[in-house]
Amino acid sequence: MDYRHHHRAGRPAAAAEPVRKQQQRQGGKGRPVTSSSQRLPVAEAEELATRAFQRAGVSFEAARDAAEILTLAEMMGIATHGLKRVATYTARIEAGGIRAGATPRVTAPAPALRQVDGDDGLGPATARLALRKGIAAARDCGVGAVFLRRGAHLGALAPYLWIAAEAGMAAIVTTNTAPMLASAGGREALIGNNPVGLGLPGPKGAHVMLDMALSVAARSRVRAAAEMGAEIPDSWATDATGRPTTDARAAMDGLMQAIGGAKGAQLALCLDLMVATLSGAAMLSEIPNAAKAPDQPQGLGQMFLLIDAGKLLPSDEPFARLKDAARMVGGSAAVDPAHPPRLPGARAIAALRRTRKRGLDLPAPLLAELKARSGV
Repeated sequence: MDYRHHHRAGRPAAAAEPVRKQQQRQGGKGRPVTSSSQRLPVAEAEELATRAFQRAGVSFEAARDAAEILTLAEMMGIATHGLKRVATYTARIEAGGIRAGATPRVTAPAPALRQVDGDDGLGPATARLALRKGIAAARDCGVGAVFLRRGAHLGALAPYLWIAAEAGMAAIVTTNTAPMLASAGGREALIGNNPVGLGLPGPKGAHVMLDMALSVAARSRVRAAAEMGAEIPDSWATDATGRPTTDARAAMDGLMQAIGGAKGAQLALCLDLMVATLSGAAMLSEIPNAAKAPDQPQGLGQMFLLIDAGKLLPSDEPFARLKDAARMVGGSAAVDPAHPPRLPGARAIAALRRTRKRGLDLPAPLLAELKARSGV
């Protein structure tokens, strides 16, 4: 997935530079590269996360599923949605906003359709369950569509796209979120920064994975800039009065700006309506802000659409087509030769492969938090 963003040409260059420099020092995605980091095997990191969720009251199966998703995100370099979320989710379990003992229910109203009631359980676990059911339906029918209600924050979408692609599935995944965008013509938060993910299985794991929110920048990037005391481009967000701002802390009290202005806001609105109306989930301003009301279940809606690529074309033909696409995109003229064009997901997959070989470098405070919550 490609998390670079194109900003309006008129924005002040100085506003973007501080956050860009800090991201470069962090390896590009919010994880500080410091001498206090500790390297540990991927399996060990995943085990710590699993134990932490179990200690919070989550069943082993759900804890393992959630740990898998967060560890994959960490391996891909998506630190904002990686293992640091273990503390966030367990804190919400303690507050009552996530049910540790949830019992998700799955029904099949039609051969290719699945409905999942997440029972306000651990978000990545119920989403992983939904993905598993969608893949199974697609194996049988060629297409599987899953609509989940009473869900919680599921993390980054890229891990789900990766799992689907590894199973030979093309995928479209989306979820609604708490409001942080204004509707077209509006000036108050009504629509979630609803992300959309698209994935295609590629040759030898070179999958295509696009995971993007519908704001100019993800809110997690604004939060990271606020924590670092860095400025942000004024195209990312507004302050509480609705004015564009370079102050990340002020932006946390304001609104995110939608990509493409009104078009992006309308797309976010329709994604919200799609998942909420077809699943029976909460929507728009019905969804509470988990940061401000951690004790309240959010009741999110999520959609997983899976397509068995092998049932459409001979098994090697989609791979050949993606090889051609990679060649065409990579061979196109680059603005900066040091950063040539690439298919979405290339950077995340490269990071995933590196961490598989060498392990994960986790900052000492994060590792200490994981060990404390896991009881190690």
